[in-house]
Amino acid sequence: MASNCFIFLHVLVVFSLASMALSDSLSPSFYNHVCPQALPAIKRVVEDAVRKERRMGASLLRLHFHDCFVNGCDASILLDKTATIDSEKTAIPNNNSIRGFDVIDKIKSEVDKCCGRSIVSCADIVAVAARDSVVALGGPTWEVPLGRRDSTTASRTTANNDIPPPFLDLPALINNFKKQGLDEKDLVALSGGHTLGFAQCFTFRNRIYNDTNIDSTFARQLQANCPRSGGDSKLAPLDPTPALFDSKYFSNLVSKKGLLHSDQALLNGGQTDNLVKKYSISLGSFSKDFVESMIKMGNIKPLTGKQGQIRVNCRKVN
Repeated sequence: MASNCFIFLHVLVVFSLASMALSDSLSPSFYNHVCPQALPAIKRVVEDAVRKERRMGASLLRLHFHDCFVNGCDASILLDKTATIDSEKTAIPNNNSIRGFDVIDKIKSEVDKCCGRSIVSCADIVAVAARDSVVALGGPTWEVPLGRRDSTTASRTTANNDIPPPFLDLPALINNFKKQGLDEKDLVALSGGHTLGFAQCFTFRNRIYNDTNIDSTFARQLQANCPRSGGDSKLAPLDPTPALFDSKYFSNLVSKKGLLHSDQALLNGGQTDNLVKKYSISLGSFSKDFVESMIKMGNIKPLTGKQGQIRVNCRKVN
């Protein structure tokens, strides 16, 4: 009887794996049968990482964003440079800035241990880790559609061209997001991810010394820690509560205290002003739209079915 049960379970697992390989759409239940322990394992590692360093939550969220904006959500951002891989890690928006690779490595190790094999893609790990980071910092939860596969290539050039830099004005931001199939609501809601984390001095230096749509006291406070030259890596919070998911990022914009030029561009007399004002007074509206836009972003050109691969090591192609 026991052997028959084992044979049945073995057949079920093989059938489930075959179904996974052929699936061409994402689903929150993708791993339910083949490895139900996967998502709890990801959550445990993320919570531990955020407990040790609150800033890591913002870094893992940003990792997902920077992955999806370069040829889709395919974990290409995790690949190290080789003779054939043009690593995105050294692209201008990522170099000495993007973080969390060690946490992803640890998640991958734990998940593979729980599942008994390499069955969960690095791309899915990045997407789930972003969600779990938001939750760990007091934000909303959502069901992450799963079933992405991992790319076998990366593109530093595409990363330089497609990840929005911090000095864009509103029309350029709208066009940048439109290229990814994202609209103005997505732009504002996803920019609200800046309710978490910090930015380096070089990303906001020009704003605090040259922009006119900035609170003068706020600018002077920032100038004290970010000189006109030098100190490029000195950090400033993107909103007053950088380790808490709230609506203060948008309240800051209403007060002309957006840290980045591209932040304040969302409230500067353009068509996104009303959304910013709405989110500044309604955390519920922001949270709802943020979740919808995160799911939409996570659906940018995923590799599915027999495309790509499931990397054993997230940093290199199998």
